[in-house]
Amino acid sequence: MAGGPGSPLITTAAAAASDTASGTSSGTASATASATPAPTAATPAANAPGAAPAGTPAPAPAPADTPAARGKYLADAGNCVSCHTPPGGAAFAGGLGFTTPLGTIYSSNITPDNATGIGQWTAADLRRAMHEGIGRGGYHLFPAFPYTSFTKVTDEDVDAIYVYLRTLAPVRHTPPANSLLFRLRWGMSVWNWLFFKPGRFQPDAKQSAEWNRGAYLVGGLGHCDACHSPRNVFLAEIAGRSYAGGSLTDRVIDDQMRRWSAINLTSAHSGLAAWSVDNLTRYLKNGFSPRAGTFGPMNEVIVNSLHNLTSDDIHAMATYLKSLTARDENSTTVPADAVSAGAGIYKDRCEECHGSSGRGGLFNGPPLAGSPVVQDADPATLVNVVLYGPTLPKGISFGAWETMKPYRDVLNDSEIAAVANYIRGSWDNRAPPLTASDVAKQR
Repeated sequence: MAGGPGSPLITTAAAAASDTASGTSSGTASATASATPAPTAATPAANAPGAAPAGTPAPAPAPADTPAARGKYLADAGNCVSCHTPPGGAAFAGGLGFTTPLGTIYSSNITPDNATGIGQWTAADLRRAMHEGIGRGGYHLFPAFPYTSFTKVTDEDVDAIYVYLRTLAPVRHTPPANSLLFRLRWGMSVWNWLFFKPGRFQPDAKQSAEWNRGAYLVGGLGHCDACHSPRNVFLAEIAGRSYAGGSLTDRVIDDQMRRWSAINLTSAHSGLAAWSVDNLTRYLKNGFSPRAGTFGPMNEVIVNSLHNLTSDDIHAMATYLKSLTARDENSTTVPADAVSAGAGIYKDRCEECHGSSGRGGLFNGPPLAGSPVVQDADPATLVNVVLYGPTLPKGISFGAWETMKPYRDVLNDSEIAAVANYIRGSWDNRAPPLTASDVAKQR
């Protein structure tokens, strides 16, 4: 779910997934050769860095009978296919472009093709890429391939992913060349020294096995912090504000790219305070809960990744996320006069589905009261959904909720800003005001 000026040392959180290690002209990530059998997807090996504390019950293992099956499960957890598959292209063959302040970076071909993919990689090559951000041949990777998160993944799980990638059909495909700044890798050694701390996940003995499993998935393969954390001027995650919300660039409609805000995942008032563990579990697993339905960049995360994980693993992730210390980024609220200015538009256009109380309804629409999208300090996602409507992915149902139509041809920028300010300042919602120019940027 980063923008602004940056340094040629790193790409933005926008990718939050792929520059991946590259052994080809465009940049690649993954490996080849014999791999050690990995532990079950749900339970890291005993005494491995990702293992649960001794004496605590282990979560049920994922239904994976072979290293390749376990590897597929783990690759699903990392959502590899979404970032390494362009629209209409072959799965895992790379070429999906990510727009960043430094230019465009393309995901690499991670099929086992010897010429354009990762067919010559070894399992050790993949471990070094994921754990250290070093590609085959010793070159530095850009953290659009989120090795800053993947460094937490156990050797056994990386090896299982390696085995799975070796089962893919080789695809002869060379992704487009990256923008100029992404061909200059020397500065990454400095960036890594400043901002990257390699090391495997260390369980917290004071927490349950479920909590540790959730922490391992969220902070490792899930790399949720890559989108949901703010970044500094060098586009590195600000550690003291992890999971407090971030931003990225992605499609809003057709090939139009716009900024999206990634919500605050902590239990702050502007984050997940109004959500229960069950709400969050249902949303992550099925893309829908009484609190919200998926749309925008989360669609692929739900459909290609989280929907494929076991209910136990999703519940573990929700348990961990709900335990995060509240970090509220909002310091200002919408003035009363700005709130009242949008009341009429809300009554005419929104109240039927979202209710006069903002609580929505089972047969109408999702609640706006307490919504982290509504209260995000960055209004980009809220503006996008008003302008373009929510895009419902295949296989996901919002139940009896009405489908929201796009308002880009119905309301002008000032009217959208007015109704957004009404929503952001009502029902105890707390968020800064936005302007017509904020809306214009998203059109």
